[in-house]
Amino acid sequence: MKRMLSFLLVFVLLLPLSGAPAQALEPLQDGDIEISAPSAILMEKSTGEILYEKNAHERMLPASVTKVMTLLLLMEDIEAGKIRLEDTVTASARAASFGGSNVFLEEGEQMSVHEMLKCIAVVSANDCAVAMAEFVSGTEQVFVDRMNRRAEELGLRDTHFTNCTGLFDDANHYTSAYDVAVMSRELIRHDLIKNYSTIWLDSIRGGTFELNNTNKLVYWYEGCTGLKTGFTSAAMYCLSATAERDGVEYIAVLMHAASIDARNADATALLNYGFANFTLCPLRDGRALPELPVEMGAEKTVSLAYSGAESALVSKTSAQPEYSLELPEKLSAPVKAGEPVGTLTVQLGGNVVAQTPVCAERDVPRVGFFGVLRMLAGSLFGLNY
Repeated sequence: MKRMLSFLLVFVLLLPLSGAPAQALEPLQDGDIEISAPSAILMEKSTGEILYEKNAHERMLPASVTKVMTLLLLMEDIEAGKIRLEDTVTASARAASFGGSNVFLEEGEQMSVHEMLKCIAVVSANDCAVAMAEFVSGTEQVFVDRMNRRAEELGLRDTHFTNCTGLFDDANHYTSAYDVAVMSRELIRHDLIKNYSTIWLDSIRGGTFELNNTNKLVYWYEGCTGLKTGFTSAAMYCLSATAERDGVEYIAVLMHAASIDARNADATALLNYGFANFTLCPLRDGRALPELPVEMGAEKTVSLAYSGAESALVSKTSAQPEYSLELPEKLSAPVKAGEPVGTLTVQLGGNVVAQTPVCAERDVPRVGFFGVLRMLAGSLFGLNY
């Protein structure tokens, strides 16, 4: 029985569909949709599926889209409890000296982390970005080292930072549309950022200094959740635009666009294409998974859990999903947590979309000698052990 089960599991795991779409969606290419920016990408957040790309891996100057990584590290520090929204940040002389987009911090001026984040996300404040980098890492350079390490952890091969603002056009400070999409995807996993990136109008300093979002899509594009704009004369107009409708969220990145209007038009075209044509298909059937009996186990049963992707991006014209769960009648101890024991097959119109592994939730060791004796006693004398 165990040998047969192992064979079936190996067969399932060798299938190319395991936990992934059966037919990967072919991304549109340049010419399939009119995008004026020289580099662009459209990515779906939940699955990471790419629906459009144009020179997406070309290294380019990012301007203030750099702050996507800056904000990501700050969100992670908040989530880890290293800093709190109510903490007070004191601006250094260096932070106060930064020009470009800023809120004119003065040396020694104090703001909360909450206010600093608002200024960075809404008006792309360079002075606040540097103040926060110094607050969490001591110096901007130490913070930048963290940015580069995080980029490596995310597998970003076309990204290198030399500052936390993007204010300075530096040949060694670069990224790509694809890499920006990946780091943006990671950033919007933190719901807190949307408390800031969706602000249209706000103020600081007791209402005496107004903040107006540099991302105009926040005001007029339905479902816009952010995320970050950027401009320098060399980088031109850059944008990572995110929007969510009906549980589907897209990331549209434009690099080196000719104008604000051009980058907004490109982002709108990409987001509209995603929302009009695709939806998410759940790779779970919604029913509770049963517990499986475990022969010769220290516990009589083991609970199960799904593994792998939770959804697949499919065409809106697809049929309703059909689910088929395949499980053995029982397992033989020992059982390891995370061990695949069955498969949920998801089909649309008779075509397999994905096969999701079903795994044991916990370890169930094999009973020892005395455990076997107890089981024998229970069998002989009708005792329940």
